Amino acid sequence: MNELIWIFVSALLINNFVLAYFLGLCPFLGVSGRLETAFRLGLATVFVMLITALCAWFLNSYVLIHAPYLRLISFIVVIASTVQFIEMLIKKLSPALFKALGIFLPLITTNCAILGLAIFSTNKGYGLAQGLLYALGAGLGFTLALVLMAGLREESETAPVPRLMRGTAINLIIAGILSMAFMGFAGLFSAA
Repeated sequence: MNELIWIFVSALLINNFVLAYFLGLCPFLGVSGRLETAFRLGLATVFVMLITALCAWFLNSYVLIHAPYLRLISFIVVIASTVQFIEMLIKKLSPALFKALGIFLPLITTNCAILGLAIFSTNKGYGLAQGLLYALGAGLGFTLALVLMAGLREESETAPVPRLMRGTAINLIIAGILSMAFMGFAGLFSAA
């Protein structure tokens, strides 16, 4: 049980895909302008990560046993199919959200955090439960990073930021500070 908790917490905080591995930076910087949009994209990414983890485990355990060279292309097909399903679902259920997410919704397909999840999970030899918890932790960590960044970006819009630092400059500074803050979790949990 401790191993499962460690896998979840590690993916959520210590080895956060965005703030520690720097995977998924495109949506992190592109969609984190508004809190509501960031949260919803984060939830869509969590769902895609869970489906990807399930499919990656199945493919790695039963289908690609003698053909590991097909892993990468198989994972990409699974991710693209899942994202297409999510895109159709959001378009049907919430056209406003579909419009707000814009190009970043189909770009979940190319989100390297999701592909990284599939590769890391199979390389670590995770079973089904471990892989799903790893995906849940990674997805929630991705969502946490998006939401934190969105909240800080919204605050920075009303803060007295010098003119030369407005926009991209302050956003990159905020992202760097968030990344350093999350690096502190590694020391906290290694002492435990």
